[in-house]
Amino acid sequence: MRQTIGRVINRLLKPTGYRLARQGQFSGDQSNSVSLEAALTRVSGRGLDVQTVIDVGASNGQWTRAVRPYFPGAYCLLIEANPVHEADLRRFRQELRNVDYVLAAAGDTVGEIYFDNSDPFSGLASHTPLAGPSIRVPVTTIDALVAERGLQPPFLIKLDTHGFEVPILEGARQTLQNTNLLVIEAYNFQLRPGTLKFYELCQLLSTWGFETIDFCDPLFRTRDKAFWQFDLFFIRADREEFKANSYT
Repeated sequence: MRQTIGRVINRLLKPTGYRLARQGQFSGDQSNSVSLEAALTRVSGRGLDVQTVIDVGASNGQWTRAVRPYFPGAYCLLIEANPVHEADLRRFRQELRNVDYVLAAAGDTVGEIYFDNSDPFSGLASHTPLAGPSIRVPVTTIDALVAERGLQPPFLIKLDTHGFEVPILEGARQTLQNTNLLVIEAYNFQLRPGTLKFYELCQLLSTWGFETIDFCDPLFRTRDKAFWQFDLFFIRADREEFKANSYT
């Protein structure tokens, strides 16, 4: 009877992240949470060395702000193409040490690129003119920025780039050789021709020596509640975690 009551209580508590332990006490185990904070707690607990965080699609710096406590000694470079965020990024740089930003798109070339700036938090870069409103902005590569600024490895690279991931990764091939963690916003739908769905992104990165270790923040689209996107965490494929295929 007591075990039955305990199972009922644990089902009721499941949405809170708590459970009734054997001794009748509560446990705040968040190991199965899909929040950004929980995923960062898990991945930072793996002992990954990160000396530089490169935040691509940084907007106003909110993601870097969330990540800094988990890698407190890392230098942070924020890359953002939309000039609407420059004032926030400037304040962010003044507020915190070891932080800088670049007002440009990241890609596979250095020069200029088209950028859809109609939504401050959903920008899209393109080598060809876009159908909707757009501006031309500077574009550079992660490899170029790392070399110019003498950024120190190992790296954490985050991409929030709405389908432009492959050109950015192509422009970071040298940096990826010294990258310990990738965090990429990935999609269940093809946003436009040539973009990758999440499983195709996983396949590509697997050929480059990275495997998926975690995820967070699944999002379901409003029109039909279909799974839309989530953030995938990739670490190097030669790590100990991938030497075992069993659950326990």
